[in-house]
Amino acid sequence: MQGKGRPLITLKDLPEGWEESIINLSKKGASIVELAVELDISRQTLYNLSERDKHFLDTIKKCKRYCEAWWLSKGRTELENREFSYTGWYMNMKNRFGWADKKEIKEEIKQEVTNLNIDNLSLEELEQLEKINDKINRQTD
Repeated sequence: MQGKGRPLITLKDLPEGWEESIINLSKKGASIVELAVELDISRQTLYNLSERDKHFLDTIKKCKRYCEAWWLSKGRTELENREFSYTGWYMNMKNRFGWADKKEIKEEIKQEVTNLNIDNLSLEELEQLEKINDKINRQTD
């Protein structure tokens, strides 16, 4: 018996010019929720589509890079603006991009990881791996 319910949304169901539209929004600092609204889908549908379609996933990753770059630029260019809320900006960066106050990790991991297959990981799991990798890279710099 086939599953009932709505058919899965695919790239063909997205508005014409969807890719350019969300990339342009991301270049202005738009969040994942704003991208989902632009595509007229829910955040969960955006995550699900990312898991099913590599091109969509790659586009969302690109959007996240553009978004973070916009926010970094905002903090950098407002250095001399006394009216700019650095506390709000910093909290935004912590919440959106996983920033944290520096913490030294002294626990050693002695288990070797072999043949890690990331093909079936969700977007959220891939994001967690990226954050772990970033933390490791910052510690070794």
